[in-house]
Amino acid sequence: MKNIINLIVEQISDKKRIDTFIFRKCDGLSRTRIKNLIIDQKVKINGKVNFTPSKKIKKGDSISLEIPEPKTTSLKPFNFKLEIIYQDEDIIVINKPAGISMHPGPGNYDNTVVNALMSYEKIKLSNISGELRPGIIHRIDKDTSGLVVIAKNNFSHENISKQFSEHSIDRVYKTLVWGKLRPQSGTIKTLITRSSKNRQLMDISFTKGKKAITNYKTIKVFEGKKIPTLSLVECRLETGRTHQIRVHMNYKGNQIIGDNKYKKKYKKLNSVGEVLNKNIIELKRQFLHANILGFHHPKSGKKLFFKSNLPDDLKKIINLLEKSD
Repeated sequence: MKNIINLIVEQISDKKRIDTFIFRKCDGLSRTRIKNLIIDQKVKINGKVNFTPSKKIKKGDSISLEIPEPKTTSLKPFNFKLEIIYQDEDIIVINKPAGISMHPGPGNYDNTVVNALMSYEKIKLSNISGELRPGIIHRIDKDTSGLVVIAKNNFSHENISKQFSEHSIDRVYKTLVWGKLRPQSGTIKTLITRSSKNRQLMDISFTKGKKAITNYKTIKVFEGKKIPTLSLVECRLETGRTHQIRVHMNYKGNQIIGDNKYKKKYKKLNSVGEVLNKNIIELKRQFLHANILGFHHPKSGKKLFFKSNLPDDLKKIINLLEKSD
């Protein structure tokens, strides 16, 4: 069954965007959902479709939204035990390990967090993000570990998505990078767009792309005769762009340890103590962990705050550095 919403533009400032107008008028619809509805031609302006989310509207325009019934999912369950930190009738918070993707996609349709959730009999997920991404509100990279919130119903999905759109979510990561950040604490503000050289990578742009803001703080600098200079850094996100922290650290010239996509060769690695050297070389993923996640519960409005310690593979490297420092 389709849900139709009709709106009339009564008063408006010059050059107001259609997506912004709908976002302000329709509680519960995230910017991402509105954008997808427009792209799928489910939004009409004066009976016409085929326009972009940035389309300008004017006073007197008639706008209609067709919100289709969400598709059901037919994914295969994956027998993988997830570390569930919190769960109620509306949401699930998991501590995702490195090495598992959030949802199915090209090359991997069966062994993901979504497939793993399908193996839990009593867990039902929201289905407004499409057949392959039930429950998925936000993502962290396959080789990044840490906290993720998943929606069990469509109301919760829309509510938390809106919190992400309004940048009111607390998201803090820990990472280990080469060298010293200069300054050691600060804010990185750039545009991030897809790389023109490699479509699997993201890149900094000064003319196009999406605004990306990372607040960072150096927790500790490790340096000495037996080890290269490395910095343990806390990154607090104001936005959540694809590969944001990895791209911003690369932009500063302080690439993340173990990052094979945004990497730089270092001769210094040869001078690392034997055990530490072995652990850094054998690290199969980037040293990046989502350790804090905070948001308001979609129904009660209560502020929820979760924290996750570094997993063993990352903690072991920090312990070795502290002994060698």
